[in-house]
Amino acid sequence: MRHLLAGCAVSLAIVASPAIAQDAMEPIAAPSDVEVYFITPEDGATVSGPVTVRMGLKGMGVAPAGTEGENTGHHHLLIDTPLDEVDLSAPLPSTEQTRHFGGGQTQATLGLPPGDHTLQLLFLDYRHLSFEPVVASKPITVHVE
Repeated sequence: MRHLLAGCAVSLAIVASPAIAQDAMEPIAAPSDVEVYFITPEDGATVSGPVTVRMGLKGMGVAPAGTEGENTGHHHLLIDTPLDEVDLSAPLPSTEQTRHFGGGQTQATLGLPPGDHTLQLLFLDYRHLSFEPVVASKPITVHVE
């Protein structure tokens, strides 16, 4: 009987896990006055490589990824990737086009190739998930010489 009860408990845990995981993926509400923006470079700037990006934030705080705190998160940078092509219902993958600053960085140096590039900041929660509503900067375009 004890083995039967243990087996039932394990089965119940397995069946309940997707619901628990789904609850963990629910978006966290962002404050209404939050703003993420570029300090540098400015939109339309012509810059020499490597490009230093300084990220600004108002209305929330920056904390390393994995650090759960009220009204905190960390920066991500979309490079030549439109926001509407990003799945904001899942954790953002780290790629050459979607850079993570999970250490709580507010500045980064990028080795972008010469040419025009579109940059956009996303501010995500401790799980690399989007807040609700989405906290994103306006996209900017820079020309790298």
